[in-house]
Amino acid sequence: MVRRFKEVNGKYIEKIYGQDRLAFAMSDNEDLYDLIAWSERGGYQGAVLYFYDFETGNVYRPFEKKRNVVYSRPEFADGYYYFLQGDYDAKTVVLYRYFPDDILAPVVTLPLDDVDLYNLRIVGNPVHIISQNEALRCYYPEAFSFPLEPNETVCFIEDGRVYIEAWIEEGWDDENDRATDEYNYYHKVVVKDFHGNLISEEIGALGQAADGTWWMS
Repeated sequence: MVRRFKEVNGKYIEKIYGQDRLAFAMSDNEDLYDLIAWSERGGYQGAVLYFYDFETGNVYRPFEKKRNVVYSRPEFADGYYYFLQGDYDAKTVVLYRYFPDDILAPVVTLPLDDVDLYNLRIVGNPVHIISQNEALRCYYPEAFSFPLEPNETVCFIEDGRVYIEAWIEEGWDDENDRATDEYNYYHKVVVKDFHGNLISEEIGALGQAADGTWWMS
């Protein structure tokens, strides 16, 4: 049997880890970083963030479409849904706490010029606003930064620790551009404190279960 939401608009919905009531969809694939490119081409039409309720079939839009506004992927933490709203005209990035028919409240507003929009996202529980490029930068709830290696990606932040996944490639023949018989590709989990000091490092890959817990494989 196929059930229908009360609003069917052909959008692909995605899971929000840590809960099983709501899924989400975006009106297009633009992200916060794309605001810069769009501003150089006359502006952006605006995005819509949708929430789909599996319990009621309702479809919620916290905000209507507005020019030069785009949203991040939502995250679930402490019983609420969180997302970022980037507004190029207002020159702000706002973190919102949301629950359908209950609350839509700004948590913190960051000046657009004070954040790196590249890979700007929400991670962790409680939520942290971070960007990562050549360095990890955290903007909320506290500010800190440290360099990242080109093969490192921040997965989440918890209990004062930053959990990073690093990909490792061994046995590649650069001269002939091919894998040798000793080729091995795997991941390491690197844990650092907020100053970038190494706490631990071990072979493993991080994956998140539907209930929001992280597993190492």
